[in-house]
Amino acid sequence: MGQWHTVCISAVVQWPSPGLIIASNPFGYQPWRDQRTFAAMFDILEADIVVFQETKIQRKDLSDDMVLVPGWDCYWSLPRHKKGYSGVVIYTRQSKCAPIRAEEGITGVLCPPSSSTTFADQPKEQQIGGYPTNAQMATSVVDAWTLDSEGRCVILEFPAFVLLGVYSPATRDESRDDFRLGFLNLLDARVRNLVAMGKRVILTGDLNISREPLDSANPEAAMRKNAMTVDDYISTPSRRFFNHLLQGGIVLGARDEGRERAVMWDICRGFHPARPGMFTCWEQKVNARPGNHGSRIDYVLCSLDMRAWFSDSNIQEGLMGSDHCPVYAVIKDKVVVDGAEADLLDYMNPEGMFSKGQRQRQYLTKDILPLSGKLIPEFDGRRSIRDMFTSKLSRQRSTTDEHPVTTAKPSSTSPAPDKVEMASSQPNTIATAPLSATGESSVGTAPSASTGKKRSSADTPSNKPLKRSKSASTAAAPPAPGKGQQSLKGFFKPKATTSNDASPTVIEEAATRGAESNNGGPVSPKLQPAAPILERPMDELVAELSPAIPAAATTTTSPIARSSQAGKSDAPPPSHTTTSPSAAANKSAAAAAAKTESPPIHDPIASKESWSKLFTKPVAPRCEGHDEPCITLLTKKSGINCGRSFWMCARPLGPSGAKESNTQWRCHTFIWCSDWNPASS
Repeated sequence: MGQWHTVCISAVVQWPSPGLIIASNPFGYQPWRDQRTFAAMFDILEADIVVFQETKIQRKDLSDDMVLVPGWDCYWSLPRHKKGYSGVVIYTRQSKCAPIRAEEGITGVLCPPSSSTTFADQPKEQQIGGYPTNAQMATSVVDAWTLDSEGRCVILEFPAFVLLGVYSPATRDESRDDFRLGFLNLLDARVRNLVAMGKRVILTGDLNISREPLDSANPEAAMRKNAMTVDDYISTPSRRFFNHLLQGGIVLGARDEGRERAVMWDICRGFHPARPGMFTCWEQKVNARPGNHGSRIDYVLCSLDMRAWFSDSNIQEGLMGSDHCPVYAVIKDKVVVDGAEADLLDYMNPEGMFSKGQRQRQYLTKDILPLSGKLIPEFDGRRSIRDMFTSKLSRQRSTTDEHPVTTAKPSSTSPAPDKVEMASSQPNTIATAPLSATGESSVGTAPSASTGKKRSSADTPSNKPLKRSKSASTAAAPPAPGKGQQSLKGFFKPKATTSNDASPTVIEEAATRGAESNNGGPVSPKLQPAAPILERPMDELVAELSPAIPAAATTTTSPIARSSQAGKSDAPPPSHTTTSPSAAANKSAAAAAAKTESPPIHDPIASKESWSKLFTKPVAPRCEGHDEPCITLLTKKSGINCGRSFWMCARPLGPSGAKESNTQWRCHTFIWCSDWNPASS
């Protein structure tokens, strides 16, 4: 699933999980693996709002189980250009909350579905508001449309607050620094503008920023690696922006213009102000999660006027399914709004849906917003996948009523068949009986559905041989040999030379051509059925047929040969007493061909050993620190060793993030696979 964060009204859960179904599937882990549905997952999380980031999914990959979740609505932001990249989705439980407005992007330059008017240019009553001004837009080197085209933000407005689900760009290399800083600057502007409008704001998601040294494992190592002091570490551009936004954030020197005061509160850190190791993300490549060598880069933040609304917030590091863990925040059932206590449900739904915490009307189609996933054309008008199968079954029934299938009765003049097989795929069914003793079959036809249709095959004479039933054809002739190797087991068996390798048609045509070339006359069709020929060895068959070719007494002339000799009926009969040199040549050629076409015989023992060597795993060396089998990994870092495999200790990294000696964590064992020789160990 993607990364996740959850907000609960009873709770908001946010979970960054890369790849809803592609890169990381949470349904392979407990407790999700039992029911394997999104609705069951959300119930386990006990959440009413779930925010996923880094979904890494395209619109064509959306499926019913993602969009048509019973009792839930969803709002997607997918990348416009980079396929399988980024992406954010927010799920809302319809029984508890329903947004009144929904937007995609942080700048308002995108357009709602089926509209050419941007969010910022919509009528005032349809806007969420707080869009960055032209002066604020100018702080970004990257234009606003490019920033919003990667599917990094979904904004929902409830009467109680505005919720921003965000996936912030990560620090990769210098080529993305302008994009990252531009995104963060405009996100800061949008949040501050919304707060200035008097709206409450919740900002949640993967911000890819660790707030302070307490939020990273072994920050000293990172400082040494980058030759930074503690002040430099705190004052990196992204971290400085974040601390400007947060109450209690560490800002060295004078505050930036336009950011003179903090406007947001870090809810999770507020409930656990000094807790170390409260990390939400771990490096999977080095298996750093068991040793809790990670960082805290996922947050649920709220505007300062909402601090008293929350009763709890924490991480859920024990829930697997991503390289991140869920972060949640719980909102009280009763909150203070405009100086008076009120039921939260009254402010989490459109006006009139709840009153004093009691539902007044149900969630209706008119409450669905244009950005809802339920209005995506592929899913519009459907409630669940069950409807699709129901409608399909109805169409099939109506088609069956229009074209009834009737079982044909055998003709009264023909013998009754023992077994009748019907071709159910044809509207007019033909019933075929086994061949009678005279070589004819008893055929009955179903009546035509209408007088305008074609006549049945029984009324129209045809020279085409009718299809025999499966049982009749099986009993009449042995099964034909399969082409090629039919199974892996067959590879280990030596291929026996059988008499079936010779085709009677090939021998027949060879004899015909030899007789005609030697005598120039037609050949008498006296060849008996091919079964006795196929039961004899190839060499014996060729030896017998070759001298007899000039006599032409044991072969059948093909239709083409008969047509070519149609005008030569007065020619003298061919001689039956002499053997021409060409016949001897044909005999030698046929014998050579038989020897050439004989397949090689495989030694099953040698073949088995070869396969065993191919598929047997190499013997793993044992690590020096724990005397346990090592694991093999592939070097992906660019350089001279890129692509090389190596062995290393299978244990996870410890809290220090480095290899350790005489501990339970990963030791210093490192062996290149090319240098490892199991025989010498």
